[in-house]
Amino acid sequence: MTVKRRKVTEPVRIAVFVSGGGTNLQALIDAQKDGILRTGKISLVLSSKRDAYALTRANDNDIPTVVVPRKECATQAEFEEGIYTALREYHIELIVLAGFLSILSEDFVQKWPRRIINVHPSLIPSFCGKGYYGLRVHEEALKYGVKVTGATVHFVNEVTDGGEIILQKSVAIHKNDTPESLQQRVMRQAEWVLLPRAAEQVSLEILYNRGKTTPNKQ
Repeated sequence: MTVKRRKVTEPVRIAVFVSGGGTNLQALIDAQKDGILRTGKISLVLSSKRDAYALTRANDNDIPTVVVPRKECATQAEFEEGIYTALREYHIELIVLAGFLSILSEDFVQKWPRRIINVHPSLIPSFCGKGYYGLRVHEEALKYGVKVTGATVHFVNEVTDGGEIILQKSVAIHKNDTPESLQQRVMRQAEWVLLPRAAEQVSLEILYNRGKTTPNKQ
């Protein structure tokens, strides 16, 4: 492990991990422009896919990007070594998973306690865990017949969707909802609202504790 101390006045450096379109990344970028995300700064967008549109969003906003293609890495260790290299280079303190579809190992996660956050499109502990992502979450919510769903931002640990909850927001389910319409409403009303707030909240925690533990880890 290497540790880089940062001045208390410097923003917390955030890496946003992506694999696709980057709508949650856009919410974070917009929040930064609007002053909602102010203690933290998006300092890197890291993608597991070369063709992720999220990279275009980052480039359009002058945010550095790194691609570590999971399919081109022979092993999980090789994949994560590429990630570690980028995190060290950009002195990252907080990781935000925003539609990142690649698995991070237990070893990786344990080296970043309370420094990785994720947004999940349900009210955890409902419709979460292994295999619950994307439209499947909303399909299951509609199939089960719940009247309220929502989104959750949580810390990431070695259990899928099992980390401590940071923020939640409920969203009503409408009678004629489809998985697609529900997905869109959960994103607009909950995910895009919660994720920037949670990133700011955790950045404040990191800033408060800066000087005690500031990880740039391997």
